[in-house]
Amino acid sequence: MDEKVILLKFGGSIITDKAGTGAVDHARLAALAGEIAQRPGLRLVLVHGAGSCGHPEAARYRLQEGVGPANKEGIAVTHEAVTGLNRAVVAALREHGVDAVGIHPLAGCRANNRHLISCEHLPIVQLVRLGITPVLHGDVVMDASRGACIISGDQIIRYLAVALGAARVGLATDVPGVLDNGAVVPVITRDTVGRLSIGCSGNTDVTGGMKGKITELLALADEGIESHIFHVSRTAAFLDGKGHGGTIVRK
Repeated sequence: MDEKVILLKFGGSIITDKAGTGAVDHARLAALAGEIAQRPGLRLVLVHGAGSCGHPEAARYRLQEGVGPANKEGIAVTHEAVTGLNRAVVAALREHGVDAVGIHPLAGCRANNRHLISCEHLPIVQLVRLGITPVLHGDVVMDASRGACIISGDQIIRYLAVALGAARVGLATDVPGVLDNGAVVPVITRDTVGRLSIGCSGNTDVTGGMKGKITELLALADEGIESHIFHVSRTAAFLDGKGHGGTIVRK
């Protein structure tokens, strides 16, 4: 699209108690919504992770192993969990004057062998052009070879960044960037990633944690789009195009 779009992802761990049972951090959501509301001119698309509102359900029904008659109930249970969080995110934005609307990937995305292969993005383009902020999320989607699977917010970020020609891509997390032995790695490329020791989340995460995130962002870098990983407290700096002290993933 012609307008310069910013893609911003809220990690599930910053808006829920990821080690818990679906507790939403409404105070954090309100603070983030306030930051966005102070920048009304942004062409923004938001994506959020599931945190404790979806990962436990997906793991309980073993959705990542494929879906058939024995565990098909997990589709509805998991989708309801993540859409509940999405409603909370949208409500926080709207309470602060941001015209936002939830977009549910189950209805518009498809996967094959757990990889996102299509995402209906033209309605998102139209919403952004109207000055509305679409809010997507990690979700269960139909899978051509596995019945259904979980698609992470990171996969959605990668797909939409290319489809929309995003000007900037940012991921707000509960850590100051990608950490290697406790230190922030300022830049990651395919040439350097193999030398890093990157762990996965210690909480229930069916989408690969930080390693899965880096995999998606390196693929995005292959498309010529760099991305930024930073602590949630630096969200305003990212939105303003300033230094965030985190990690840049580039080609």
